[in-house]
Amino acid sequence: MQLTRRPATEHDLAAICAFAPSAQELFFFYPKASHPLTPQQLQAAIDQRSDSTVVELDGQVVAFANFYRWETGGSCAIGNVIVAPGARGRGVARYLIEQMIAIAFTRHQAGEVTVSCFNQNLAGLLLYPKLGFTAYGIEERQDKSGQRVALIHLRLPRRLAE
Repeated sequence: MQLTRRPATEHDLAAICAFAPSAQELFFFYPKASHPLTPQQLQAAIDQRSDSTVVELDGQVVAFANFYRWETGGSCAIGNVIVAPGARGRGVARYLIEQMIAIAFTRHQAGEVTVSCFNQNLAGLLLYPKLGFTAYGIEERQDKSGQRVALIHLRLPRRLAE
């Protein structure tokens, strides 16, 4: 299994859109988007963000993430995290988040990396602490059906990642 990372391109958009087959998965990945996700919606997010990155597994795009906040010497916030359904449970998400952490600390000289995860996203909630992230806040939100959900904010200070 060969994992590599590279910047996302326009040619990747259709594949990434297919990673969120349900409205709930799309909500975890990109809460403001409408299901089904279109390349135009995804491009609009990319245009407002930094370091949009894909992971390839044996040459196929299988994961995507970017930063919705990036401050040189400050904080980088990872967003739009998603892994293709067929690649889940194989270490792809761990690799993706490790790559985003490396970009934050090297390219942006960030003092910390943050990520936010909805309470129903069990895979994310189990992964982030394994990578050193700790919760620092919980925010009440509403999902697309108007149900109350919790958005859990996690951080990884640079000193703990080194």
